[in-house]
Amino acid sequence: MKALLNAILRQDGLNPIVKLKVIENKQLKKDMLSDKTGRLDIRAELASGEQINIEMQMINQNNRVKRTLFYLAKLFTASIKSGEPYEKLRKTITINLLNFELFPYERFHSTYHFYEDHDKNVILTDALEVHFIEFPKFERSKQDITIALHRWLLFMDEKLPEEQLKELMIMDPMIGKTEEHLELLSGNDYVRELAEARENALRDWNSSISGSRAEGRAQGKAEGRVEGKSEMVLKLLAKGLDVSVISEVSGMSVAEIMRLAESKMMDQ
Repeated sequence: MKALLNAILRQDGLNPIVKLKVIENKQLKKDMLSDKTGRLDIRAELASGEQINIEMQMINQNNRVKRTLFYLAKLFTASIKSGEPYEKLRKTITINLLNFELFPYERFHSTYHFYEDHDKNVILTDALEVHFIEFPKFERSKQDITIALHRWLLFMDEKLPEEQLKELMIMDPMIGKTEEHLELLSGNDYVRELAEARENALRDWNSSISGSRAEGRAQGKAEGRVEGKSEMVLKLLAKGLDVSVISEVSGMSVAEIMRLAESKMMDQ
């Protein structure tokens, strides 16, 4: 994790991250019962106090930007307790690793801050920072394994040829250690079952979306998308898939999925 974050956040090599803590509880807190909540993929805190949220998304649910802002704002405001001064608010960074194209430009790694509209050299604050890494664009780009970020993004590609993987492991010892850990994990039955569940959920989800889009063209696109998503979620629940996996694939919160399931039971 430190090596990956250094590759993304410390590309100039200055002030490298040497300590961080991964937060196990990934459920965002709600201020009121009616508040919308959410799940974070990975949340970490640096020794300096900066908090980082890493999100991994396989399919485009057309809500990535607003969802990012929602998580970012929740984490930022939760970094101080009631009564504490605003000066104690901690820098919050969100990193999105996307397996789809989100923006119209070709740059695969984009970073956003609060800049003045008339003078891009003037920044309001660096307390909020957002990164988007789009893997399809990276695959089309000219890759340079002397750059740490390029090495890690190549390593994440499951289609990476064995010879190139060996080259990365020799060049970057941390990638070698990570590969060793992944080899150990691959023999774990629970991890393997979870990976298979996600694959099946993703495959069923894509199939359902294709069907709902076709139906939506005939009956109304918006209606078709909503009905298709609800129907797909109910099918995945019936197959016994974990609610958190369904939430990850569908983009619906755990609470929304449970309400949908309760509504279905009442109808029956």
